[in-house]
Parts: sequence; C-alpha cells; structure tokens
Amino acid sequence: MPSIFDPVKLVDLEIKNRIMMSPMCQYKATEGKAENWHFVHYVSRAIGGTGLIVLEMTNVEPRGRITEGCLGIYKDEQIEPLKRIIEECNRYGAKVGIQIAHAGRKSTIPNGDIVAPSAIPFSANHQVPRELTKSEIESIIENYGKGTERAIMAGAQAIELHGAHGYLIHQFMSPSSNKRTDEYGDTNYFAQEVIRIVRQAMPEVMPLIFRVSAVEYNEDGYSFEDMLEKCKTFKELGVDAFDVSTGGNGPTPPPKIYPAYQSKYAQIYRQTLELPVISVGRLEDPKVAESIVQNGYADMVCIGRGMLRNPYWAKEAARELGVELELPGVYNLGL
Repeated sequence: MPSIFDPVKLVDLEIKNRIMMSPMCQYKATEGKAENWHFVHYVSRAIGGTGLIVLEMTNVEPRGRITEGCLGIYKDEQIEPLKRIIEECNRYGAKVGIQIAHAGRKSTIPNGDIVAPSAIPFSANHQVPRELTKSEIESIIENYGKGTERAIMAGAQAIELHGAHGYLIHQFMSPSSNKRTDEYGDTNYFAQEVIRIVRQAMPEVMPLIFRVSAVEYNEDGYSFEDMLEKCKTFKELGVDAFDVSTGGNGPTPPPKIYPAYQSKYAQIYRQTLELPVISVGRLEDPKVAESIVQNGYADMVCIGRGMLRNPYWAKEAARELGVELELPGVYNLGL
C-alpha cells in the first residue's frame, strides 16, 4: 500500500507526496489582496516539504468574504500577490491550488449585505440574511467562473470548490437552509451550475476538487446518502477528486471529535465514486495519517492544525515514520 510520502497524480497534476495543507483562513488580507503574511505562511510550508498546498478560502465577491480580512479573487489587482506566492511555493516543489468560495450567510462583515438562498440565519448570533434574487444568483455563478479564470492567471494548478462547512454552495445544497420555491430550491441545482461554469474555465487536465461535508449534524439537514448521490452527479459534471469533511451548516457540533473521525466517510466516497479522495480531520499524528493512506481510506491526507503548529510537519512526520525527506537549504541540519 502507498505511503503518505509516495507521489500521487490528480488528473495530470503530479504531486510529490500525499500531504495536503488544509485551506485555513488567515484573516490578514487587505481589500481581498494577499499580503506578506500570506507569502511567509504558504512558502514556509512549501519549504517544509508539503506536496499540495491549497490556499485558504478565496472569495468570488466582496460580500462573499467571511471578514474584511479574507482573501478575494473578484478583481484583477488580486492576481499578482497570489502569483508571487504560487511561484515561490512551486520553486520548492509544492503544487498549489486555490479554494474558491462564497460565505453567504456566514459572512460577518459589519453592516454588510449578508445574503443566502433563504432568509434563515446561521445561528441565533448571526444576522438574518437577505434572500438572493434569481438574477443575483446567476451573477454569483458567473463570478465563480471569473474567479476561476483569475486563479488560473495567478498560476493555480488545481481549483477546490468549497461546498462544505456551511458556506454558500453548502447552504444551497441543504434543506435546512434552502427553502426556495424557484429552480434554485432544487438542492442540486446551484452546485451543478457552479461546477459547470468553473469546469468550463479550467483546462481539461487541471484537477477540480470539491470539498464536501459528507454529513450534517443538524436534524433537518441532508443525510449521508443524499450527499453521496449528489456527488455522483458532481463527478459526471467534471469533479476529479473529493475533499471529505463534515458539518458546518449550523451551530450543532459533531457528537465527538477524535483522530480520523471523518475518515470513515472518505473511505465510502473513495469506494463508491472511484475517484481520488482526500481525508481531513485530526490527522496530525503521522502514524494516524499514514494509516489512512495505507489502509485505503483516502489517497491524500489534509493537515490543518498540525501545520499551524509546525510548518515542517512533513519533515517531522518523515522522521517519525523512518522516511528520508530532504528539505532545501540548511533546514535538514535542524531536523
């Protein structure tokens, strides 16, 4: 069975190992533009040996940001700072994707135009959103396509659509947050239209990853079986890999969090959809991460908190697992 340090291929994208840096918001952008903080943050993980870095949730319009400090991909001025980051990460052997998204009702921008499929707040502590008009939805879908075009201009080698954790695509897919009576009340329709326009903007050989919440923890959400059926359609529309997470479309937390608590869902997705699958969720123990790949639960592991603590997580994992991993410069002397 493969190791997390074996190479993997997503469509034509060759990745040197099966370690992915999870997209994690930094809240350090200025008017949606990446800053030196982002350059240091991402490039240090590339130097640290990560195979695939997926840049944090990068939003397709200003009101789609969670906060005013979130990244955007809605104007051309945002391209160059991202390009600088991607080129430098590539220099150290990491491949780079960008997670494209819209926060919808989870936006917390003060006095913002908070929008959603229906006028249902995320929680009692969140603002009641304004229900999107049909023409606004169509404009947002177009913005996903334009954002993808800009991401490719910035040098992105993969696109990840954020369809999880209660953000806009997820909001449309869930009966708990989508009560519309027009065609967008079909909980498949918005996600399908986004996938279509994004896929059209991408080269055929570039991988499209879809991050999905396999289950919702609120009782009026979709079931595991419902979402798996949706993802069969998403595969037909051009999704090449699934990044399998859970929850996030309401204030209800998971019943219990433990190492690899979401990997059982990844395994079923991998077996059912017969596509590459990425598992995420408390996989920072290298032996746990290795077991996920070796036991066939997933093709890649997505590391979040572990890489916040240590940019060189891949090197530390290699040492613990008895694998040789060379870092650039003099960093091998310290590790």
